[in-house]
Amino acid sequence: MNDRYDAGYGADGGGAPYELVGYDEYGRPVYRQATDQQIQQSQQYDGYPQQGYGYDPYHTGGHQQPSYDPYGTGTGTGAPQQPQAPSYDSYDPYGTQQGGQGGQSTPYDPYGQTAQSAHTGQQPRVTEQTAHIPQQPGPADDEQDPDGPAPEYRTEQFAFVEEPDGDSEDVIDWMKFTENRTERREEAKRRARSRIIALVVVFALVAAGGVGYLWYAGKLPGLSGSGSGTGTTTAAGAQKRDVIVVHLHDTTDGGTATALLVDNTTTEQGTTVLLPNSLTLTADDGTTTTLAKSVEDDGSEGTRTALDTVLGTDIEGTWRLDTPFLLTLVDLVGNIEIDTDTDVPDPDAEKKGEAPLVKKGKDQTLSGKMAVAYATHRGSGEAQNAQLERFGQVLHGVLRKMTSDPDAATTTVQTLGQIIEPPLTDKDLGSFLARLSDRAKGGDHKSALLPVQDDGTLTAEASDSVVKDVLGGTAKSPDKDAAVSVSVRNATGTKDNTEKARVVLLNGGFTFRDAGTAGTAETSSKVVYADAAEKENATEVAKTLGLPAGSVTKGEVSANARVSVVLGQDYDPGS
Repeated sequence: MNDRYDAGYGADGGGAPYELVGYDEYGRPVYRQATDQQIQQSQQYDGYPQQGYGYDPYHTGGHQQPSYDPYGTGTGTGAPQQPQAPSYDSYDPYGTQQGGQGGQSTPYDPYGQTAQSAHTGQQPRVTEQTAHIPQQPGPADDEQDPDGPAPEYRTEQFAFVEEPDGDSEDVIDWMKFTENRTERREEAKRRARSRIIALVVVFALVAAGGVGYLWYAGKLPGLSGSGSGTGTTTAAGAQKRDVIVVHLHDTTDGGTATALLVDNTTTEQGTTVLLPNSLTLTADDGTTTTLAKSVEDDGSEGTRTALDTVLGTDIEGTWRLDTPFLLTLVDLVGNIEIDTDTDVPDPDAEKKGEAPLVKKGKDQTLSGKMAVAYATHRGSGEAQNAQLERFGQVLHGVLRKMTSDPDAATTTVQTLGQIIEPPLTDKDLGSFLARLSDRAKGGDHKSALLPVQDDGTLTAEASDSVVKDVLGGTAKSPDKDAAVSVSVRNATGTKDNTEKARVVLLNGGFTFRDAGTAGTAETSSKVVYADAAEKENATEVAKTLGLPAGSVTKGEVSANARVSVVLGQDYDPGS
């Protein structure tokens, strides 16, 4: 019998069969009553053989086997029973209503389990099931009635179950890993570029700063001198310096030694500038003299003013250091260590040939007495500059042993018991020496000798290396062509003749330099010149002083003069 019409019968079991035409919106089957013509056609068609073995889904013949009873009618064996078509009111998909035969409650058995249990003799097993609508097998494609309505399918007929897939998480993790690794690589590239740019910027700033500093200090090639506009002179002049002049007075053998103590607070460098005694200075009255004579005659105030004029400096004060105070100062700082360049005999030795007080050598420890002997020593035939450089060594040794604390340094100065000349005070000198001590201990202190020519004027080297760079000033040494410098030594036996000769020479347009007084009187006067070019000037000096022309001769002159004069007994001031 064709399953197309094997859907069910009337509620009384004998009505016309029903045809399944679909499902409603709740998933329940929908039937319609078949016509007689359709029933007759379906009975004539038998798609399955009645004889033999095999699967007989509708139990139309052959062996008696448990038939599939989709509606639980209880006819599991024997000849096929006519199924009764369920009514809409009695349709119970879960088998919970009363039905069947004999008025007994028969649960809904869509898979024929009750019938199978009856066939096997076992009790039917009732299980709790979730709502499920059985899917009726539809006709084959080749058996589908082309005139019949096409089956309708709606979304509520299908159940979609979303199950987690482990592989999907792995794919997501791999994508995240790949994305993170790519981002890290790009971030590393960005950081590398940022570092390179930062290094380039830092290098450029450092280079610009270095060039700017060299330009400011006037050390760039081709920018020194006046051509730079802001070269060495401008940079050196813009620096801040504190300058004090110190005079060493030898109270035993006489003589002086002078040095400038310079503290450059801008470059944090300290320097001791040694000034030769032959340096030419111009006094307030316009006369020309030497540094040594200025210290003896004009004193501290006059010498400081003359040095400011010649060197273009601004000296803040004068420290007169007599040899007894130097001895005490070295003992207070606890001796000094210097490299000595010669043996110095003991001035208190009773016999010659005894061991020297100071030995020549490196890192010699000197006490106060030894330091004074070394600072004032001038060997036979030595220039005054040799003794001046030894004085500079002693000053450097004292600064290295001096305390760097301003208050303690002030106490050391006060302990000396010397009188500090105004405007310098004990506190000013103590603080100044403490700063220089700090420079000397750090290796930022040096000594420099001011180069001076034989006539006492400054050389070009002195103007560049010391006056400009160290002192930050401008050399204003008297011009040799402006006035002829004349040194006068009085050998007449009359002290007043020196002053009379000075007045005459100044009125004649010459520069006077006092060469002192001779020990014994001489009969004839002499006018000496060294260079042939100075012969004419020597002749004019003789005429000015009233000396005969025969007194002019060629020979050695004083170091700081162009013409030297020795006044003899033939000199007449009134002539």
